[in-house]
Amino acid sequence: MLPPDPPSLDPEDWDDFRAQSHRMLDDMLDYAQGIRQRPVWQAAPETARAAFARPLPQAPGQLADAHAVFIEQVLPYAVGNVHPGFMGWVHGGGTPVGMLAEMLAAGLNANVGGRNQMPVEVERQIGRWMRELFGFPESSSGVFVTGTSMANLMGVLVARTQTLGVAARQQGLAGAPLVAYTSAGAHGCIAQAMDLSGLGTASLRRIAVNASQQIDVAALAQAIARDRAAGLRPFFIAGTAGTVDTGAIDDLSALADLAAREKLWFHVDGAYGALGMLAPAIAPLLAGIERADSIAFDFHKWGQVPYDAGYLLVRDGAQHMAAFAAPAAYLRREVRGLAGGSPWPCDFGPDLSRGFRALKTWFTLQVHGAERLGAAIDHTCALARYLEQQVEATPELELMAPVTLNIVCFRHRGRPHGDSDAFNGEIVADLHESGIAAPSSTTIDGHLAIRAAIVNHRTRAADIDALVAGVLRFGAARLNGTPYE
Repeated sequence: MLPPDPPSLDPEDWDDFRAQSHRMLDDMLDYAQGIRQRPVWQAAPETARAAFARPLPQAPGQLADAHAVFIEQVLPYAVGNVHPGFMGWVHGGGTPVGMLAEMLAAGLNANVGGRNQMPVEVERQIGRWMRELFGFPESSSGVFVTGTSMANLMGVLVARTQTLGVAARQQGLAGAPLVAYTSAGAHGCIAQAMDLSGLGTASLRRIAVNASQQIDVAALAQAIARDRAAGLRPFFIAGTAGTVDTGAIDDLSALADLAAREKLWFHVDGAYGALGMLAPAIAPLLAGIERADSIAFDFHKWGQVPYDAGYLLVRDGAQHMAAFAAPAAYLRREVRGLAGGSPWPCDFGPDLSRGFRALKTWFTLQVHGAERLGAAIDHTCALARYLEQQVEATPELELMAPVTLNIVCFRHRGRPHGDSDAFNGEIVADLHESGIAAPSSTTIDGHLAIRAAIVNHRTRAADIDALVAGVLRFGAARLNGTPYE
């Protein structure tokens, strides 16, 4: 005799559930609409942390109760990147359109690792659009991942397989050590990619930058020559389109020329800067990106798609697939039926279980369009130039690096002969705790700088004014011995 069926996890009362669902949606729409009335960030109190230090619940609870905990203990204490005053790290602001698309994707609950289904076709559509945007050939391939850190790792793996041959996937690394190159200003995930790929961080050459914070191409060429003379095997150059500290763009055309001469894989870390191709005023700065062998970038930064939505685009789709495809009996492909439609997204990356990231990206591009997204990107760069002008016109402030895109590094001059680094670090913390603005800090030429990365499509000139006023206010208070409490 069969045991009785257990209760389904679907609602017992669909009408009540529907009403609660509408309340939850309205709360998030209210949050986005009224974001300016909130502080950019505020520290979570111990009561909020305590709400998430409880034992595993055994009995069922109420959806309304869980929602109330979220509204009271989570929503007010997030990182703040939805707010127009958030300028700390390169986080996109998201959109209500993207939020709704994420809800639809969760409702569909599709595993987009593969199989014959329309969610895979949506991802393929994004791939075709990206080929068009970056001028890549029809034979190129693309795949969604968590973010550019993963996409950069995958770029290294594709280049490694292309250099050593597919046999290296079974036999491991052998022969002369492979050497990669990037700028001293590159993101740390490039070194991490060398680590995780088994090549080692010691095999990554960090090349000095010039006065514009771009990789020194002449120094790069010399480093490649030295390594060849030493019996090493150069294989990979990672250029950067928008460095993490200052937003500098390497001379991508010069890097493409050098990579072609030396027969090296040319990869571009375009985490946020690559989507500058959507903006007519920014795209010329990215000349040469169309010649890359691979490009890693995020839709969740300048593309304003909700987290997460990273992407890897590879010029040679066959090489891309050769690095990751892993035939197995349970992944058998057929000509017809649900197992049709090969190749699948799982053939182009390490993940078999994959969410429907393409849907929120498709909705964002379909509803807002390339021109509107490009205009938002242009505007963030215009605001950065406005902030640059404000800094240069204010005697108490000092510009720390050239402004290329949307990142401005500056500092308060503080006291002569005082500890300017500690002084500016405290100003950044004061700004955070006041809720006025949320820049970050970084180090430029050995000195701490206040770093404003303007990414949010909601940010306006008034938000820049508030940031500058806050820096001056908290700087003056500290000079007068009355720091923010």
